[in-house]
Amino acid sequence: MCGRYALFGPISRHRQMPDEALPDWWAALADTINARPMRFNVAPTDPMPVVGTSREGAAKIREVRWGLVPYWARDAKIGHRAINARVESVAEKPMFREAFKRRRCLVPASGYFEWKPAGAAKQPYFIHDPGGELLMFAGLWEAWRATKESEPLYTYTIIVGPPGVVSGDIHDRAPVILPAATWAAWLFAEAADASALLAGVREPALAYHPVSKAVGSPKNDAPGLVEPIQID
Repeated sequence: MCGRYALFGPISRHRQMPDEALPDWWAALADTINARPMRFNVAPTDPMPVVGTSREGAAKIREVRWGLVPYWARDAKIGHRAINARVESVAEKPMFREAFKRRRCLVPASGYFEWKPAGAAKQPYFIHDPGGELLMFAGLWEAWRATKESEPLYTYTIIVGPPGVVSGDIHDRAPVILPAATWAAWLFAEAADASALLAGVREPALAYHPVSKAVGSPKNDAPGLVEPIQID
């Protein structure tokens, strides 16, 4: 699963793509990330920026709460159980299938945390691009209203799948990280094509290092949480 991640700047260029090939929303996303407080320990229910889609079919950046609440839910508390969606069932599971058809998003991250058993305890690791590149997780978003007259609550989930070569050293699941060439298709393709896209995604080159166990508390949010530590 993916239960914690980080998002911090500065963000400018993207080394996988020349500037002229970057999507038209990239500069706005970079500005959004650079202007907001840096986050070194994002936890469920936190509002974070995602790249979703508007009713007009354009990419749209919005602050969205982590933990998807489907439009049909009676209570927003259901979002606590939907911070992740499994890639194997995301297209069919009632919790996610409508969002998968129409409301996919990209979740930017500087890296994410996973815990590896270490004796009687667990050691957290920070998994990230070795060059500091921004990662894009495959996600879904929803708009939920308590009543017809209520303002919408926007929420999102991160899709997770089997680990890759690197993440598999730490945990048995990993967020689906989309390469830049697939971003537009993920946002705008038909559901069948989006399913095929997910099936073809492979883990990019990643690196990891052990970090402080202080990351286990969502109350902690400081640069030192992503810094490497020495372990016995």
